[in-house]
Amino acid sequence: MFHKILAAVDTSKVNKHVFSRAVELAKLTDAQLNVLHVLSPEEDGCPDTTGYLRTYYSSEPSDKAEERSQELWEEFSQKCLQMVRSQANEAQAAGVKAECCQFPGSPGLTICEVARNWGADLIVIGRRGHLSKLEELLLGSVSNYVLHHAPCAVFVVPRFG
Repeated sequence: MFHKILAAVDTSKVNKHVFSRAVELAKLTDAQLNVLHVLSPEEDGCPDTTGYLRTYYSSEPSDKAEERSQELWEEFSQKCLQMVRSQANEAQAAGVKAECCQFPGSPGLTICEVARNWGADLIVIGRRGHLSKLEELLLGSVSNYVLHHAPCAVFVVPRFG
């Protein structure tokens, strides 16, 4: 049924549910799993990478604030990379062939691009439900974008798993 499943994870609360469903589906279908994290400034827990707020509210010179922003971004990036590596290891321990990757970019666009390039049959993604119906209609959301632009089937995990 499915041969390659792409699990699009992030740092939100729905992450563990997305990962669990992806592992369950991979085990049921004997599929290969790729755990993907898209590094994005819009993500929960991402530090202020612009440096502007830090410069405005800090007595540090702007180049120091810029340097500190870069350090915080790198720490966040490493933390997220460690998360997907840990999830890939957990999937392997459960008997699933798994790998992981992390790319910076626009989440919806990057998820669809990785799915296309990797040849995914299924994308498992979470829906955090932060947007109202009107906001989602006007602004969109990552899961909504993926549903409409994915090169394969999409399984959306609701925020309550």
